[in-house]
Amino acid sequence: MAEGFPDALAGTVAGIVYRNDETGYSVLRVTTGDGDGKFGLKPSEVVVVGTCGAVWEGEDLHAVGEWVTDKVHGRQFKAKEITCATPHSVAGIERYLASGLIKGIGPEYAKRIVAKFGEGTIEMLDHHSGRLREVPGIGTTRAARIKKSWEAERGTREVMIFTQGYGISVAKTVKIYRRYGADSIAIIKSDPYRLCRDIWGIGFSTADKIAMSVGMAKDAPERARAAIVHTLQSEAEAGGHCWTAEPELLLHANELVDIPVERLAEALKEEEMAGRVVAEHPGGVAEEPRRVYLRDLLRAERTVAFRVRRLLDSARSFDPIDPARAIAWWEEKTGFRLAPAQTSAVRMSLQNKVSIITGGPGVGKTTIVRALVDIFGARRDGNGRPLLNVVTAAPTGRAAKRLSEATGMASQTLHRLLKYNPQTRKFTYNAENPLAGDVFVFDEASMVDIYLMENVLLALPPSATLIIVGDTDQLPSVGPGNVLHDLIASDAIACSRLTEIFRQDNSGLIVRNAHRVNAGEGFECPKAGEDSDFYFIPQNDPGKTLSFVLDFMATRIPRKFRMDPMEDVQVLSPMRKNALGTENLNALLQRRLNPEGPAVQRGATLFRKGDRVMQLRNNYDKDVFNGDVGFIAEAYPAERRLVVTFDGKPVEYASGDLDELALAYATTIHKSQGSEYPAVIVLLHNQHYMMLQRNLLYTAITRGRKLVLVIGSKWATSKAIETNTVRGRRTSLAERISGRIQPPTHERVVPPQDGHQGN
Repeated sequence: MAEGFPDALAGTVAGIVYRNDETGYSVLRVTTGDGDGKFGLKPSEVVVVGTCGAVWEGEDLHAVGEWVTDKVHGRQFKAKEITCATPHSVAGIERYLASGLIKGIGPEYAKRIVAKFGEGTIEMLDHHSGRLREVPGIGTTRAARIKKSWEAERGTREVMIFTQGYGISVAKTVKIYRRYGADSIAIIKSDPYRLCRDIWGIGFSTADKIAMSVGMAKDAPERARAAIVHTLQSEAEAGGHCWTAEPELLLHANELVDIPVERLAEALKEEEMAGRVVAEHPGGVAEEPRRVYLRDLLRAERTVAFRVRRLLDSARSFDPIDPARAIAWWEEKTGFRLAPAQTSAVRMSLQNKVSIITGGPGVGKTTIVRALVDIFGARRDGNGRPLLNVVTAAPTGRAAKRLSEATGMASQTLHRLLKYNPQTRKFTYNAENPLAGDVFVFDEASMVDIYLMENVLLALPPSATLIIVGDTDQLPSVGPGNVLHDLIASDAIACSRLTEIFRQDNSGLIVRNAHRVNAGEGFECPKAGEDSDFYFIPQNDPGKTLSFVLDFMATRIPRKFRMDPMEDVQVLSPMRKNALGTENLNALLQRRLNPEGPAVQRGATLFRKGDRVMQLRNNYDKDVFNGDVGFIAEAYPAERRLVVTFDGKPVEYASGDLDELALAYATTIHKSQGSEYPAVIVLLHNQHYMMLQRNLLYTAITRGRKLVLVIGSKWATSKAIETNTVRGRRTSLAERISGRIQPPTHERVVPPQDGHQGN
């Protein structure tokens, strides 16, 4: 038919030229039965472009659309609607099975299976898969694997057909099927809002779109209740808040769904009765608006407060240590003399059950921690064995590694310390099975959110001595809460604030400029031609800024400082989007540093063997966590599968898991928390104006150990330094610890009757 007029096309998918699993947009090579349907022409191959939920080589395809002539790619069929189905021809079935769709079947086994069962292959796989063992080379194990994969694929396809009209990507559809199984469609139809509660990456708007399409009324109670929960979740995820004032909650929910506030207030009561949300008056003051929490956030706050008070009120597991003698012993042993502020901090932690050491870079926190670990570890029995078990940990792998280097003892991440059990989906160490240890030292505490602190404190024995180390001037945790700040603000915990700078590496400008920024002062820069560990390159033009980043990371820094750009240099930007955001930077840096090799496409991102990548969420089953950085060891394009190594440990990512990864040549400053790199390149530009804050720039500078290079406009750096209106987080932890908000009666802390004194 002529171009521009509706037409239909049928054929077999011969190849997938391009596929975006986020949008479903595909470019397909399709073999038609008789060319253009005219004059008995032999089968020919055409290009079909359009959106479809799922597609594999060998499938039968039916498309409705029109023929167009693309200026670059020539004649192609532009489809408005694409439907794919299991193939019926022997050749189509063989290609379908050989495509990598079914685990356990490659090209050779596809040929053997089709040779045995012919056109009845699909029927056999659907209803008589036990007959697979009749095929030469297929035993019980492979047959079971093929059966499981086939059943999962068939179920996923049905869900994909259902979800494709709602903008749900293939990767997220796979997650839906994993969660709900064969009942996925029924569950989604009965309660679409479960999707935004249960499936990471699916938002309220998508669930709401499905709800409207299946006939739910705009003012339905289910929609109103979902709006309440979603608003609370958004406040926690986007702002880090633990609670929202009731009037503000109702107003924001009203803006979201345009349901009258009165109906939303009823929905709030229903959610309270169901136990998903809890509201309380602060300090029992009825005149103030109620603080509304998601149930788990309130539980976490109460648990942290209760456990902190219990630690403070319980006896230590060992006899007191004389600080003066201990400090003198350590100074003589190491030949290092502590400064007065450091001496005071060591004394404080030796004398108190729970203590906090806080301060910026170069103020001696590492030396204090090393001294404390040495002193606590020095107690020995008659056989020379340590009497005290000292445990050190940090939120991220890089921070734990630095802690190990500083103390000389093995450290690990907090998640791995608690040991997640995939079978029970709980941490192995908890209130019923506490960690073994007398002294616990936790570093980089500014990164710890309320949920992680809850699990950490649940696992500590009441007799434990706890030392918390961190920098309150850095960005707060990505997750909800402001734990380190609140612990200090409670005034219930001994705290040492360090301000005097001791570390002066090279010319010391990294440390000095971090403190200058924190004090609201501009950069101190080296003189022209002078070697330094800190440089600022003013640049207003975004294009030239990008060129500088590529040149410095790929060439100039490696050449001058002998650093590996893949291992040692990290680009930091305040934002993900725009030309100077991490997404564009990663694409450009990948092209420059790792342009060739096998790769797997996910959306607009190409994951290539050798790429540096970052995990975007906690995945306890894989034992990888938000912010972990690794390298792609293997990429299997046909199977859409990656193997990523994290600290030498291989982790497999199937196609449905790829949305948990991002390229990490460049990362946001928020995501860099807790990490330290030999060199960082920091971008600050007018494009980032919405994010420009003093603590953001301070955090970025403190990520660099040997070299910090700031590239950007003078206006942006000045704006960041001047803007110190840090957005507060709505939490009640400090009030709970201090007693200004009393716990429920059943949670009140009762001082121990008999304090246990250990050796």
